Amino acid sequence: MGSTGSVGTSTVDLLKRSPELFDVEALTANKNVDLLAQQAIELNAKMAVVADKKAYNDLKNALSGKNIKVAAGEEALLEAAARPADQVMAAIVGFAGLAPTLIAIKRGATILLANKEALVCAGDLMVEEVRKNNATLLPVDSEHNAIFQVFDFENKLGIDHITLTASGGPFRCFSKQEMETVTPQQALAHPNWDMGAKISIDSATMMNKGLELIEAAYLFGLSEKQIKVLIHPQSIIHSTVSYIDGSVLAQLGDPDMRTPIACALAWPERMKTPVKQLDLAEISKLTFETPDHDKFPALEIAREALRNHKTIVFNAANEIAVEAFLQKRMSFLGISELVEKAVCIFDGIDINSLETVKMVDVEVRNWSRAQIN
Repeated sequence: MGSTGSVGTSTVDLLKRSPELFDVEALTANKNVDLLAQQAIELNAKMAVVADKKAYNDLKNALSGKNIKVAAGEEALLEAAARPADQVMAAIVGFAGLAPTLIAIKRGATILLANKEALVCAGDLMVEEVRKNNATLLPVDSEHNAIFQVFDFENKLGIDHITLTASGGPFRCFSKQEMETVTPQQALAHPNWDMGAKISIDSATMMNKGLELIEAAYLFGLSEKQIKVLIHPQSIIHSTVSYIDGSVLAQLGDPDMRTPIACALAWPERMKTPVKQLDLAEISKLTFETPDHDKFPALEIAREALRNHKTIVFNAANEIAVEAFLQKRMSFLGISELVEKAVCIFDGIDINSLETVKMVDVEVRNWSRAQIN
């Protein structure tokens, strides 16, 4: 789900390198028809879906005579998620990925979760559906996958806290005054990772780390106080787990998304990747800083949202603010200001159904757009 995005293309790369391990049931994309068609042919997929209905004919023409089922639209995305695949890579960015992910969970699939917004918007609902349907949730985000690899699930009482590492993004060394005038082009230039536009902006504001903080609470069943964040500019240590005896276990690796993707794809085994082996002598120095909450208030806003059941508000306001910033209708610092205002204004919500999630999401988005226009 989301095969043409940054996580999707990295996943496709690994699938092509190990064709003997996987059969591809379906691929979906938003509107990148050319790449989707190319991937579907290369992987011999049984179905290809484009979310944009207007792109249906283009996809159909591109796959003419290839014996690959072609479909388009939201219902087609849900149909793809319902197909009998053992594993589903949930890599659709944003709120749009929630409904198809829930469909796959309800049939008991193993979900390789790259869409953090799904858990942020409906964490309680998703966790309950995973339990009820005997599904499996494997984190693909580099930070959560790192924690997953060193987290003692059978001795959870022995865990004191976890620490999510963050690169600090492109504006780590900027003053707050300098950040007032940054452009979308500057914000998209991440120093370590090659990511899509939405995630790159979230990394620059540290909203991404706020979303990850919320996701970690649901994935690992931890309180907000048990989740810490540390700036680590080199992005070599991807996260750590601290135990009550003083032990700290960390997962290290070259900053390449194919490592956590491969870990999830092959779990509980391992699979070979082309990722460069880590040479600590070559790197020679790793550095760490505490986050500057004045310049990057997103982390504290996320904690407030998590404590007060407003995580869906946090996500919806942020998606609208990022969209406005990319369209140059909002300043960079305005993103955090809008999200903070939304979290203050809206009440906490107990999410008990997908319909409730959709209703609240629409309400927050409409309010957020009204603040910008």
